[in-house]
Amino acid sequence: MGRGAQSLARVAVIVRAGAAPLWWPGLLAAAVGAFVPGLAGRRIGLTAGAALFLIALALVAFTRNGRYAELARGATRAGRGDFLQDRDVTVRNWRRTHRWWLLGAFLAAVAGAYVLPGAGGLLLAGAGAGLWLKAARIGRRERSEDVLYWVRADRVERGRPAGRQVEGYRTTGPMAGDAAPGGARRHRR
Repeated sequence: MGRGAQSLARVAVIVRAGAAPLWWPGLLAAAVGAFVPGLAGRRIGLTAGAALFLIALALVAFTRNGRYAELARGATRAGRGDFLQDRDVTVRNWRRTHRWWLLGAFLAAVAGAYVLPGAGGLLLAGAGAGLWLKAARIGRRERSEDVLYWVRADRVERGRPAGRQVEGYRTTGPMAGDAAPGGARRHRR
């Protein structure tokens, strides 16, 4: 990298990186909870879990959207020497950073099934679905503005692309990098 060049990670990829590790273990924990009678009973547990799913989905999908929009409005063009981080590297870094938290959340959801069956698992799954929804919203904005949003990789604190340390986004054309708008894997023809 040249002078002033920086490593940039895709905003939508960072947001989407946590979706699958929350969704699939959440569904697994909810399935385990469906087979455990629990103190509150399956019916109450799964009903509470459905409510927690919707609450988590809404909270994760719709919080801090103003900050994302503010950073997107003030985005500047990426420099010619900036290094665009691969999608797989971004996802691997996020998951490696959060692996113990994800394992702890899964174990807590399974253990919680003995009190409120399925509720903890559905809470995790709701958070994962909320991340997918947030990444899709970022993808719609990228498509409408015909750009991709990037953030300096060294400014992403604890996997938050709209955290306090992030001063602004960078943009590239829609064909840069190896991820489609919204952070999904780009299909090459």
